[in-house]
Amino acid sequence: MTSRPVIDDLSSFWMPFTANRQFKAAPRLLESAKGMYYRTTDGREVLDGSAGLWCVNAGHAREEIVAAIAQQAGTLDFAPTFQMGHPLAFEAAQKIAEIMPAGLDRVFFTNSGSESVDTALKIALAYHRARGEGQRTKLIGRERGYHGVGFGGISVGGIAPNRKAFSGQLLPAVDHLPHTHNLEHNAFSKGQPAWGAHLAEDLERIVALHDASTIAAVIVEPVAGSTGVLIPPQGYLQRLREICTKHGILLIFDEVITGFGRLGKATASEYFGVTPDIITMAKAINNAAVPMGGVAASRTVHDTIVNSGAQGAIELFHGYTYSAHPLAAAAAIATQDLYRSEGLFERADALAPKFEAAAHALRGEKHVKDVRNLGLVAGVELDSRDGAPGARAYEVFVKCFEAGVLIRFTGDILAFSPPLIVTEEEIARLFGTVRDVLATVQ
Repeated sequence: MTSRPVIDDLSSFWMPFTANRQFKAAPRLLESAKGMYYRTTDGREVLDGSAGLWCVNAGHAREEIVAAIAQQAGTLDFAPTFQMGHPLAFEAAQKIAEIMPAGLDRVFFTNSGSESVDTALKIALAYHRARGEGQRTKLIGRERGYHGVGFGGISVGGIAPNRKAFSGQLLPAVDHLPHTHNLEHNAFSKGQPAWGAHLAEDLERIVALHDASTIAAVIVEPVAGSTGVLIPPQGYLQRLREICTKHGILLIFDEVITGFGRLGKATASEYFGVTPDIITMAKAINNAAVPMGGVAASRTVHDTIVNSGAQGAIELFHGYTYSAHPLAAAAAIATQDLYRSEGLFERADALAPKFEAAAHALRGEKHVKDVRNLGLVAGVELDSRDGAPGARAYEVFVKCFEAGVLIRFTGDILAFSPPLIVTEEEIARLFGTVRDVLATVQ
């Protein structure tokens, strides 16, 4: 294969969630990937400690997925799913439905987590309208929640910088639960912290304020990822479920990060034993090989909407040109088969104790103020520099990359979520590199 020419002018690409001027002054360019490793344009091998962006759960360039995409591209490159269909769309949906919680077996395909969230919010509103309660329009998110970058997602989301520039045009009928992160009570928790279940009771306060008859849905990440790996307190999600059921409010779990093995189960819902009414997904749905997302809705939600329309009429006025794109669907089928044949969810579950021990071994290291973890995800929170929040974590991120390890950071929190094929030796290298780098950072 002929290598591509080196790109000298980086100005045309306006990069997402990136300090563009800073990056283009000293770019970090990835050229290829295989298994657990990226390769840079200057030929260095980099251990992927973040599964790309929380999404390459089966490892990079898996032959089974590559072959499925290539074959599909030469067979059916595109097919509309508006009043038409193609077999792989239905096969992919069936495979996803099989591993969702019981009853959540109706799958609507999107192209990203952001689209999945906006789709789920629309479904929630449509459901209440279909059952004669169209006044239920309010949506409840949570502080520090991340639900993508659509206007719906940033409205129910609770990360201030994501909202600030667009605050004048966010959805109006939205309120937020408090977040559960409190280092005074739960610093260095291994797994779910014991403190904080009572914070779910704030939903009762919000219900009393707005009246339950006006609230359509509550949306939360079972484990918040992009805001810095926030683990739910013991009993917290169960209590949210109870309150939502009591008041006829739909509960949406945003599982864009937690879905497909990150916690050692198919979903966080399965891991925690809490079944929502709707689950959003994306990222690892097809190992991020082709953009794809989805929403799994309960049969009750689906049937209420679909059966409310007149015969021959469109029941839900929503969709995307690329919903269930043939290449994405082929990748999803191959990925789900790979997860099953290699037992990757079970592998993640078995590795979780080793991962936890390696992460918490950073306790006491320079600048470390907290370590938290669940399954194969961990967050390491650092003390911030005076007047320069985020600068210390960014420096650790850059130095780790230079040392051959890719991690994530948000603010002054380092995040770890390696592919599920990671070995114990690679886990040791991942956190060992961070330890070495922390010793050099002021």
